[in-house]
Amino acid sequence: MHILRPQFRIEQDRALAFAAARGFGAIVAADARGPRASHVPFVIERRDERVIVQIHLTAKNPLVELADGTRRFLLIVSGDDAYISNDWYVSPDNVSTWLYEAVHLSGVAHLRDHGENRGHGDALLAASEARLPKQPWDLTQMEPGKREAMLAGIRVIDIVVDEIEGQSKLNQHKSDADYVALVNRLAHAEETSSHRLAEKMRALRPELEYDVGRCVGRVSQA
Repeated sequence: MHILRPQFRIEQDRALAFAAARGFGAIVAADARGPRASHVPFVIERRDERVIVQIHLTAKNPLVELADGTRRFLLIVSGDDAYISNDWYVSPDNVSTWLYEAVHLSGVAHLRDHGENRGHGDALLAASEARLPKQPWDLTQMEPGKREAMLAGIRVIDIVVDEIEGQSKLNQHKSDADYVALVNRLAHAEETSSHRLAEKMRALRPELEYDVGRCVGRVSQA
């Protein structure tokens, strides 16, 4: 990941927390034909002071055979993003841009034995169901035959993470006047992702005066 400005960098522990909270991303690896990618849910574990990203793929996915214990995989985890028009700024001669947050986790991929499929399924479901306001669903509630057939059709892969990169590009380098103008624009946008970015930007400079009533009101409706 190219970090555009030092103030945009997300420090490693916060980058891991961001990725874990999202729980979904794009996994990328390359073979002789070039890059291959799949969109996957994942869990992050710490084992013996190592960071492990654990994913699963269908057994027929071409990425499975690339998890050979030597090849590197890249997981791209994206957060909210929003387009910024050049005429939203107070000062002249700015350029249009995109604000966004993203984390890249990379390392060597290792294919796990089929015996680990159930443990992965339980861990992934526990993390995913915890995000919902309901009683968690788990694999014990599935008809045993169907459950075992489903688990037999996947392969679990561990990525031993050795590189953690994160970027939160929220125009931290702009003047207070321009910053406030952008936050107010994002807070009044239609997209809920823009509202969330506005709230994060307000938290970075809480001492400034924003159009708070409209911002909070719009976010609460998202």
